[in-house]
Amino acid sequence: MKINKNSFIGVFDSGIGGLSLLPALISILPNENFLYVSDDAFAPYGLKNKESIVNRCETITDHLIEKGSKLIIVACNTATTNAIETLRSNYSVPFIGIEPAIKPAAFKSKSKSIGVLATEGTLSSSLFAKTSATFAKDVKVIEQIGSGLVEFIESGSLDDPKLSVLLESYIKPMLKQNIDTLVLGCTHYSFLLPQLKKLLPNKVQIVDSSDAVAIQTLRILEKNNLQSSRKEEGSIQYISSAIESSLLNFLPKNTNVSMLSTDPI
Repeated sequence: MKINKNSFIGVFDSGIGGLSLLPALISILPNENFLYVSDDAFAPYGLKNKESIVNRCETITDHLIEKGSKLIIVACNTATTNAIETLRSNYSVPFIGIEPAIKPAAFKSKSKSIGVLATEGTLSSSLFAKTSATFAKDVKVIEQIGSGLVEFIESGSLDDPKLSVLLESYIKPMLKQNIDTLVLGCTHYSFLLPQLKKLLPNKVQIVDSSDAVAIQTLRILEKNNLQSSRKEEGSIQYISSAIESSLLNFLPKNTNVSMLSTDPI
């Protein structure tokens, strides 16, 4: 199948988490068009089993390929760790995955103790275990499941005092183990940066994967001769699998989001 290099890049997540990748992607790929899929109807992925996650990722991938996607970014840590190998085996378009930034965190850490805040689906995956074993041999990795955080973020309740209390309950035990680097192992968690900066001492660095994903996307486009030849600035379109999408809480007013009734997945 010949891929049209002037087609769009598909980006999907269980909800709004993948939006945190778009600024880095647009910065390095200003002439590319993007189609963002928010799978609100099946969010969150973190508590679902592997089979359910893989099936959902295949459904969204089928939809994006049918529309003409030239490359697909799995903008969800849980989806990547559970489904990326299957997707790459079953489809011909290139895929970019996202996983916790263990490697750069281990390199940056001076205390040799790093914290990883992620979903249960990510932390229990074989890919996470493999990455940790490969890149964090000499580093203590303190894993913390961020139960409930995605739900607060998706609802737009970022100023809820209960969210601050919950987040503090996850961060304090890691600080007691002398972490000096915190890995955000879920794209949703980038929306918690203001709260995290209040809770963390200045010595603790926060690491996410957005810049690495953007750079890898550029590399894969170049490798496959898929960079857009357009000179004009690219655009972003949005689709949700639910009639009431959490995207509306995070996008500028009057942004068009295609809903289930008009663009079913």
